[in-house]
Amino acid sequence: MIRVLLADDQTLVRAGFRAILDGEDDIAVVAEAAGGADACGLAREHRPDVVLMDVQMPEVDGLEATRRIAADPRLADVRVVILTTYDVDDYVYGALRAGASGFLVKDTEPVELIHAVRVVARGDALLAPSVTRRLIAEFAGRVSRPAPSPRLNALTDREREVMTLVAEGLSNDEIAERLVLSPATAKTHVSRIMTKLDVRDRAQLVIMAYESAMITPGWLD
Repeated sequence: MIRVLLADDQTLVRAGFRAILDGEDDIAVVAEAAGGADACGLAREHRPDVVLMDVQMPEVDGLEATRRIAADPRLADVRVVILTTYDVDDYVYGALRAGASGFLVKDTEPVELIHAVRVVARGDALLAPSVTRRLIAEFAGRVSRPAPSPRLNALTDREREVMTLVAEGLSNDEIAERLVLSPATAKTHVSRIMTKLDVRDRAQLVIMAYESAMITPGWLD
């Protein structure tokens, strides 16, 4: 069962998401929060698999709440998905850097919401939609003269190749097909990269790839 915490200051939004998610046999909404501070407290109490986090909330906003959850070692297995009204938002890139695993636009279709929860719960980043990659490219492109992180020196050539493909939004299966590997081998490479670089998930790999100039923002049309 995938346990979900909803954090949004609009009661109707939470009710709508709850109705959609609770209708699935493998998903349960375990708590709701109307603000970022409550979201952090409820995350510690319930240890959900996924937090759907609104950006603009009173007192503690979604960005700060995401940062607090990502920084709490007790919540290492909790994944945050940012909810936004806009497809491009300064806050979203900041949230990804703070530890979020991806983002959803609030008017997303119900089937996409359900899929997103399942994707993030199994440890993948919600980075496949082109709008997400475009957002990362746009804001990473503002970094002046990015320099490779010294931590990248720990990677093998094959691991660098895999990390570049992760940054392009490819899934493990797609990476396996591109590099003529088994899906299990691709997954192992990704896991080892995350361990070596000490990052939470694939979203953080993407951020590091852009900000270390492993991949440049201009690759998208």
